[in-house]
Amino acid sequence: MSQSTPKKRLVIIGNGMAPGRMLDHLFGEEPDAFDVTIFNAEPRVNYDRIMLSPVLSGEKRYEDIIIHNDDWYTDHGITLHRGKRVEKIDRAAKRVTALDGTTADYDALVIATGSSPFIIPVPGHDLPGVLTYRDLDDVEQMLKIAEGGGHAVVIGGGLLGLEAAAGLKMQGMEVTVVHLAPTLMERQLDEAAGHLLKQELLRRGINVMTGANTKEILGTEEVGGVRLEDGTVIPARMVCMAVGIRPSAGLAKEAGLDVERGIVVDDNMRTSDPSIFALGECAQHRGQCYGLVAPLYEMAKVVAAQLCRRCDQSYGGSVTATKLKVTGVDLYSAGDFAEGEGREEIVFRDAAKGVYKRLVLEDNRIVGAVMYGDTGDGPWFFQQLKDKADISDMRDTLIFGPAFAGGAALDPMAAVAALPDEMEICGCNGVCKGQITGAIVKKGLSSVDDVRAHTKASASCGTCTGLVEQLLAMTLGDAFDASAVKPVCGCTDFGHDEVRRVIVAQELKSMQAVMQALEWKTSCGCAKCRPALNYYLLCAWPGEYVDDGQSRFINERVHANIQKDGTYSVVPRMWGGMTTAAELRAIADVVDKYQIPTVKCTGGSRIDMLGVKKEDLPSVWADLNAAGLVSGHAYAKGLRTVKSCVGTDWCRFGTQDSTGLAVKLEKFLWGSWTPHKVKLGVSGCPRNCAEATCKDIGVVCVDSGYEIHFAGAAGMHVKGTEVLCTVGTEEEAIEYIGALMQMYREQAWYLDRLYKWADKVGLDYIRDTLMNDGDARRGYFDRFVYSQQFMQTDPWAERAAGKDAHEFTALEPALRLEVV
Repeated sequence: MSQSTPKKRLVIIGNGMAPGRMLDHLFGEEPDAFDVTIFNAEPRVNYDRIMLSPVLSGEKRYEDIIIHNDDWYTDHGITLHRGKRVEKIDRAAKRVTALDGTTADYDALVIATGSSPFIIPVPGHDLPGVLTYRDLDDVEQMLKIAEGGGHAVVIGGGLLGLEAAAGLKMQGMEVTVVHLAPTLMERQLDEAAGHLLKQELLRRGINVMTGANTKEILGTEEVGGVRLEDGTVIPARMVCMAVGIRPSAGLAKEAGLDVERGIVVDDNMRTSDPSIFALGECAQHRGQCYGLVAPLYEMAKVVAAQLCRRCDQSYGGSVTATKLKVTGVDLYSAGDFAEGEGREEIVFRDAAKGVYKRLVLEDNRIVGAVMYGDTGDGPWFFQQLKDKADISDMRDTLIFGPAFAGGAALDPMAAVAALPDEMEICGCNGVCKGQITGAIVKKGLSSVDDVRAHTKASASCGTCTGLVEQLLAMTLGDAFDASAVKPVCGCTDFGHDEVRRVIVAQELKSMQAVMQALEWKTSCGCAKCRPALNYYLLCAWPGEYVDDGQSRFINERVHANIQKDGTYSVVPRMWGGMTTAAELRAIADVVDKYQIPTVKCTGGSRIDMLGVKKEDLPSVWADLNAAGLVSGHAYAKGLRTVKSCVGTDWCRFGTQDSTGLAVKLEKFLWGSWTPHKVKLGVSGCPRNCAEATCKDIGVVCVDSGYEIHFAGAAGMHVKGTEVLCTVGTEEEAIEYIGALMQMYREQAWYLDRLYKWADKVGLDYIRDTLMNDGDARRGYFDRFVYSQQFMQTDPWAERAAGKDAHEFTALEPALRLEVV
């Protein structure tokens, strides 16, 4: 630039990382082109906000995170107005004015006002001790409160909230993270990685409550605690809100610039006024606002080029990657990892090392990547994603990163064969390869169960089962039948028995914990394994595991049977087939009120109302509940009916009170979830009017007592029952039936009818266990009774009360667009 050319006046509102980077580019290209004036609401020079977390945790000081010190501003002749907030932009005069009256005229203006933290407007949000986490002032306040120790609550389990939680924990506070979503960092992580992150935070002593909604911040003069929507109260001296940010665009809006969610800019980062640029978190480009530093730096480069009158730089939007900045937590996320039509995924899990990697592919290109525990290859995957590289040729080894990409597919059998004999295969029980192969040869072992019984290999956590199978295959060759173990589904190599065993042995109490421990091949399972895992966890941990409604089939999700025309059928429970005039009147009223077209008696002695509209279901249930009727579970993998005859009360041949026993059994067994549907029948005499001898469990009353039958069926397969035993009293009959139900619940594969389970394990085994081992029988019975205290709640009632009401709301018809 010639000395005679006057410098242009550049004014910048904001002194964050983005305008700082823009000035670095500008001074590098045209150091003498502008007289620069900066207004900064903070009383500081430019510092690295990303490093606030290490400052909070005590790993760094403010001086360590300064980007541009005082000398830098002096050397470049910059006028820096510290602690001066601009209140007005006069576009006609091209002048800005600060709150204290300081003014500056500009030829070009850059607005870089950043963003403001969102405050949840719950009662108590303005109490002293409620803080946000955006700048150094926030950190200094948090450090001051942390000096006194005590409990802190961080509301928000996103990136910023977790960094705040980790920092406060390192400052000696007890910390609870309260997060509304079911998993942490749900925008950046999938369910599996979110699960691992939560486990890691728990190991660090940070309490984590997901699915928790803040209702109120307690206290009068200062913060005293947080009350959640479910009534839980968490004591707290400090509440840090980290629930999101919104672009600071008010100043621009008052100046008449186009503002939507943020200040609208074009690809040159110009606003609706060509003399004014917007940069950073306050800017909205192609509908997107960014809160990560990488896109802000890309924007900064473009603004600098535009100020230098170069047209070769424009901004086309950013693909972002996220890395959690908590020491010792390796986590990386990039792109879009949501499931979608046409998308595939490659998943790698190493349960022992706590490693999880998932790549989401679309049209043979990486569109998303999530990794936990080993993130070293994250940037390489991110580059492949940004380059939209075709990965067809390296797909087989892609998940192993650039070290293997493009190489030959790994041969797992060759890898196992190359292991030395002293290599440990089962870490839980210290069993080496040589011990296993030696036992296979010497003892003639032919299955994983054989190896487990003789060496204990894979008898604990089970994650080495695949290696044991490979050793069997390598040692036995064609004599080994790997297909003997049928996997639950394509997401795993483990069978149902092994999955159930490991859930109990390792005390796994969530679906993601099971998938991680057994190294599931998919991130979140499929329509086959999720319902099975949901059932197995529900059965193993009654009162602890929370039923996952989304892992159930449609009928179980809406507590009614869907019919071929899209309507539903509703069946109230009638205990033992008994009813009253009041119940019948209530059912008739419901039929009239909701214009239900068909009413029919079922084969299980109940009344079926067919043709109910989905949106009417909650109201139908509410009316039936009001009359004392509850769900008949006619849709459930659980107890359906206990059919009975009239017994000694009315029948000339009845030998026992079959109706009374049926009512007792139904009230004892209802609500229990089972591997498949279960139906019972109680007949008052051998004439068998209740058809008890083709039910899953039947009772035939005889003169000497109660003949208990089991393993019958009358559906797609028709099968007569087998006799289990004969007992003398109703109490004994209920105990044997309860024990049989629990034995079936604990041992059968999901979707196995009772008779199929009995075929697998053997009728004699069931008889021997229940008849000859009183302790075992009583144990099964006691576990069933314990489980029932958590099961016998009417699912209709909570849905009628409004739970997940959106599922029953009819969709609005799509708007019809006129072609012009």
